[in-house]
Amino acid sequence: MGTTQLETVPEPKYWHLKTVLSEALDSEFSVGEILPNERDLAARFGVARATLRQALEQLELEGRLQRRRGVGTTVAPPRVGVAVGTEQHVWPGAPGDAWQPVDCARTAVPAAVADALGTGRDEPVHTVRRSRTTHGRPVAAELLYVPSASVPDLSAIDTPSGPARARAVLRELQRLELEGRESAVELGSARADDARELDRLPGAPVLVVTTRYIADGRVAALSVATYRADTCRLTFGDSGGVEIHHGPHSRAS
Repeated sequence: MGTTQLETVPEPKYWHLKTVLSEALDSEFSVGEILPNERDLAARFGVARATLRQALEQLELEGRLQRRRGVGTTVAPPRVGVAVGTEQHVWPGAPGDAWQPVDCARTAVPAAVADALGTGRDEPVHTVRRSRTTHGRPVAAELLYVPSASVPDLSAIDTPSGPARARAVLRELQRLELEGRESAVELGSARADDARELDRLPGAPVLVVTTRYIADGRVAALSVATYRADTCRLTFGDSGGVEIHHGPHSRAS
């Protein structure tokens, strides 16, 4: 790999470097290939390592690169379309749900969650942990918060925690008539627990989808799902096959 001199341009240097690096990824590297270390890359392009890191972070945010523990920075595969909503209102755990239950426990929740659920801030709720994979890769982790009032018959279930308890909570939710659901998406950074579950580094870019499930005129459950921003393109609705042209790495959902 030779030396490349960056042109003098009016845009920020890291942004121009990102464009040059992106072109190099297309022409010189293949999916899964490990990039040279930061010192060598900075020397090649004649930039400070801080500038290089800004460009690499932007490419990771755009899904062109992945940072993996014990491996380094690799060229990412194209994003996969991950459905996060349908036109029909269904409860989590309904037939066809792509999530797998991992654990469940009754715990106190963050104040913002308690306020959204309309529960007391010290009142424990059922917290269901679920995971989701696509093509054998972990792509999302979810915390589903369910107040005791939404699943009153769980008192007869002996299993105090674990996947069996999670499935029991999901079954009980199906007894309620779902009136609607509301979702919001925002960009965030992976916390330590999410990063470990998603095989990412803490601070990696993620997409956080918060969904409120409405029944009997109140929030009967609240989902906070964390998706890998480097591998996922979220899709909504039942009509698939939407193609978005953003460059050579775009693909159909």
